[in-house]
Amino acid sequence: MPNTKTSTAKKSGNTKQRSPEQESALKELFVDGLKDLLWAEKQLVKSLKTFVKAATSDELKSAFDTHRVETEGQIERLNQVFESVGEKATAKKCDAMEGLAKEAEGLIEETEDGTEVRDVALISAAQKVEHYEIASYGTLKTLAGVLGFTEAQTLLEQTLEEEKKTDVLLTEIAEGFVNEAAKDETK
Repeated sequence: MPNTKTSTAKKSGNTKQRSPEQESALKELFVDGLKDLLWAEKQLVKSLKTFVKAATSDELKSAFDTHRVETEGQIERLNQVFESVGEKATAKKCDAMEGLAKEAEGLIEETEDGTEVRDVALISAAQKVEHYEIASYGTLKTLAGVLGFTEAQTLLEQTLEEEKKTDVLLTEIAEGFVNEAAKDETK
């Protein structure tokens, strides 16, 4: 005899019916993730200003500055997400972003100013940030869909696509010339 819970769930496309308590717990997790990302994006604006100053190549400086402006827009978009789900936009310290920012600062201190090696280190640090953001925005976009927050889902998808494009751009810069130029530098 087939498991009726499983076959019913498969037919409806839902795995389980959520109780109001479960939904509010999921919404709480979702909102907590938004708060975390809001803090992370604000920290990233500061970090990107530092990255622009520390970068060697004009192309990388420009990419970081462009992403800084884009990140400021992402902060505004997060504010819209909060509003769309009926929550006040508040930031909560993001331990992950704080750690990534500290790691980037350390890489800047450990590499010589004006070198392509520093640019390699900066790209590495920036891509770690992008991958964290891609994972975070992807998760929140999915949760927004599960919770029925279609406007939030659309807004989060926009930011997710921007983060993916930035990651690709950083890879192109690294593979285009920075990595090869750094290979020939000496201490």
